Amino acid sequence: MSGFYQRLQELEPRSQQAFMAALCERLLPNYGFYCQARNAQALGQGNPPALRAILDLVWERLAVRDAKIDFALQAEKLAALAPPAEDDSFGARRASEALSALSALLDTLQGEAPEAVLEVSKASRGGVRAFIELTEGEEDGERLAARVRDHPLMADENDFQDAVLEAVEGPLSRDELKALRRLGRNEGVSNLGLSLD
Repeated sequence: MSGFYQRLQELEPRSQQAFMAALCERLLPNYGFYCQARNAQALGQGNPPALRAILDLVWERLAVRDAKIDFALQAEKLAALAPPAEDDSFGARRASEALSALSALLDTLQGEAPEAVLEVSKASRGGVRAFIELTEGEEDGERLAARVRDHPLMADENDFQDAVLEAVEGPLSRDELKALRRLGRNEGVSNLGLSLD
């Protein structure tokens, strides 16, 4: 895995941002899933369309380099979308992961955040690991680690991140960005294999 992370760190900032944006696309349904499960919008919490709008602005900036977008303002809007601090449910943690990933991406658009790309990559894998641990039941550490490593969801996550990294190591024209975004959207299926449809 260390070779993978080294390649990530060697990317130019715009390529790192495109990598993170694709991963955020795949994390987004987890936030929507949480809001739906909690009926959070009825409680005045959670707003998937607002999250979608912020990520759309990131893609716009990637496609149009001199697009004038106030990412400090977007970061403020993003912070307001967080699940309540007292909610420690599995869904809230995965929703928070999606927000944290997008927040790290916004940090890079406002200045230096050299570790952000690694944080987003590891957070996405970490969510998959947590989901497998939750659904596969309690086992001793070694057996569980092996099960996580060999699990189809983790294989899918690793393949996905490899594909995104390969894509962003090449040129990023508008068409390539569109293809990358489609890859990230993954037909609405999140990194946990969940879909809102």
